[in-house]
Amino acid sequence: MSQIVYLNGKYVPLEEARISPEDRGFLFADGIYEVVRSYGGAFFEMDAHLSRMADGLAALLIGGLEPAALQPVAHTLLERNGLAGADALVYMQVTRGAAVRGHAFPNPPVPPTVYAAARQFQPRADAIRGITVITAPDDRWSRCNIKTTGLLANCLALQQAVDAEATEAVLVRDGAVLEGTHTSFFGVFDGVVRTAPADNYILPSITRRVTLELCRANGIPCEERALLLNELEAADELFLAGTTMEIMPIVKLNGTPVGTGRPGPVAGRLLELFRARTP
Repeated sequence: MSQIVYLNGKYVPLEEARISPEDRGFLFADGIYEVVRSYGGAFFEMDAHLSRMADGLAALLIGGLEPAALQPVAHTLLERNGLAGADALVYMQVTRGAAVRGHAFPNPPVPPTVYAAARQFQPRADAIRGITVITAPDDRWSRCNIKTTGLLANCLALQQAVDAEATEAVLVRDGAVLEGTHTSFFGVFDGVVRTAPADNYILPSITRRVTLELCRANGIPCEERALLLNELEAADELFLAGTTMEIMPIVKLNGTPVGTGRPGPVAGRLLELFRARTP
């Protein structure tokens, strides 16, 4: 069955979808995106994802779309692709639209390009044994709090991890460990869960927020405070959080075992709590 995608108000087979070569998303990475996970056909934190998309559109001064309009689109994509009862991911992207190439915004404005697609998702089984990660320099721009499509630095860092036979790269700026290329990063020190403070250098991750909420609601001490690279060797546990990872224990960092070298109890407890919160 051909995959059906959404493009500018129409549902079309993927192979028939056409985007202009003058689209500013293609030319300048001038756009934002969201990835929402469906658990058996029920979306997790959809409203939060759409709210973050609205914030991103406002930050980039892209008009012409109300993100809430994409919620029924996401449901329709599940149905039309036979995923209504499956675990799936829906990708939603909005760019400033197509116009003659120029750095300044099109004047008058052009309609945004709106694209969405759904695909089946097989959850990772790595949480049982944990994963290996590396650190890499954070070469991204200074507005990492906006979920833009400009992900080249993330891709280069993740490729370093792949080449090192690791699952993820966590990014380090001025000695502070911020987040992964597509995940949030947490440490556990003397029973306290720590993650980098929310500022312009990290994405306001939905899973990061949920993880902190779960800590606070279940008596797990937590704080948003800078994590320094030279502190990590003293961590009891390290773990990642994200839409596709959920809560993922790290058992080796830069080739060195973390804690006991096995998934720790805090990450395990948070994974249980997280899965209990999913649809």
